[in-house]
Amino acid sequence: MTTQGETPDFLEFVWIWNHLQNQATPAPHRRIARWLQARWEAGDHRLLLMAFRGCGKSTLVGLFCAWRLLAAPDTRILVLAADQMLAVKMVAQVRRILERHPLCRPLLPEGPGDWAMDRFTVAREAVLRDPSMLAQGITGNITGARADLIICDDVEVAGNCDTPAKREELRERLAECEFILVPGGTLLFAGTPHTTETIYAPPAAEGAFLRGYRRLALPLLDADGESAWPERFTSAGIAALRDRVGPLAFARQMLLQPVAESALRLDPSLIIRYAEEPDYREAHGRAQLMLLGRRLLSGSAFWDPAYGKPGLGDGSVLAAVYVDGEGNSYLHRLAWLTQDPDGATDPATQQCRAVAQIVRDLLLPAVRVETNGLGRFLPALLRRELARANAPCTVIEHSSRRAKADRILSAFDPALAGRRLHAHDSVFRTPFPAEMAAWRPEAAHARDDALDAVAGCLLTEPVRLPQVPPAVRGVSWRGA
Repeated sequence: MTTQGETPDFLEFVWIWNHLQNQATPAPHRRIARWLQARWEAGDHRLLLMAFRGCGKSTLVGLFCAWRLLAAPDTRILVLAADQMLAVKMVAQVRRILERHPLCRPLLPEGPGDWAMDRFTVAREAVLRDPSMLAQGITGNITGARADLIICDDVEVAGNCDTPAKREELRERLAECEFILVPGGTLLFAGTPHTTETIYAPPAAEGAFLRGYRRLALPLLDADGESAWPERFTSAGIAALRDRVGPLAFARQMLLQPVAESALRLDPSLIIRYAEEPDYREAHGRAQLMLLGRRLLSGSAFWDPAYGKPGLGDGSVLAAVYVDGEGNSYLHRLAWLTQDPDGATDPATQQCRAVAQIVRDLLLPAVRVETNGLGRFLPALLRRELARANAPCTVIEHSSRRAKADRILSAFDPALAGRRLHAHDSVFRTPFPAEMAAWRPEAAHARDDALDAVAGCLLTEPVRLPQVPPAVRGVSWRGA
């Protein structure tokens, strides 16, 4: 615990505030708090915090400002935002924190003094011209101001970066911060990308504006598609949000990827979503499998195996697809197969048993196994596990000879263009939509495990033309 006169750790400061607000301190907030304190103690003076929308990064940055004033009351903080109202919102929040946080009571001035919504001055020893905290829009006049800490909170928004001229003007105004900041001062950017040529572009990007900044990027979904804040952003909620805002805005604002409009090669919004399960029935001695009121003519699974440790390297993905008589494809299941390295059974057998269980439950007649490289001995092992699971399914060995990007484009482009690709609700709760939106044909190390498995299913199904009844014949001009 913090003793009298000591400044607490920033995470402890945040926890006390959240406790007073009857709120928990979720994992994203703890990670941001630890990062901000670590960077401050390390003497890093150029910082960039990128976190998904709704994460509460502005709230954490406001608490960080209050924490710095508690540690050094003579600190002068300038808050810049896309407009004056946004900047005032943060300054007013910090003022409320100082008024209500039990550790900040010594900072409250004795008289009314300078204690407004857009600027205030705490009780401090130094006689300084600038207030303790000042709010200013990025288009305002900040010439003549001086600051020890400049917060650039959401300075890039959709309205000031949609043309080259606006982006250039934004950069020119932000460059003014270097003349406002005192020697040894800190500049902290917090925001999300709104355009391909964002000011938050990676350091290796051509013309990167924030080159040399220490960065923390906290996207909503990690590399395995898991939510960074599952208590608030559930799988169903994330899928619904992606549908509402579209893949482009979702990739930029929630995944922190500065995706270009023209680069959205595979659009997940073109997939038709459904929630029904197949209905197996027998009539007149014949078995039928129905889905959405349509009879399914075929179905298969495609397994692209991998044996790495969970969360590392390529994923082992199984895709299951049905096809009806009209040429529609239904991506009904997409499973990332994992194994327990400490289990009694070897990892390959564990995965084969999982595959056997899925194809048996879905009544699939065939499963193709990618045998390139690591999958060479799997077909025999899978046949054994299918027999043990009493699953009448044929195992087909598959060896890919085409380039992966070519396979993916050949499979998805026609299906999406014809709006003939459907997907079950469960598919949208996997990393697949994000992987699809972020995929680029030219990317060498992009995540494409699920795309490759689904492409294998789509390409191995025969092309079926829609069943159209013959035209009604009238009187023939030939006299027949």
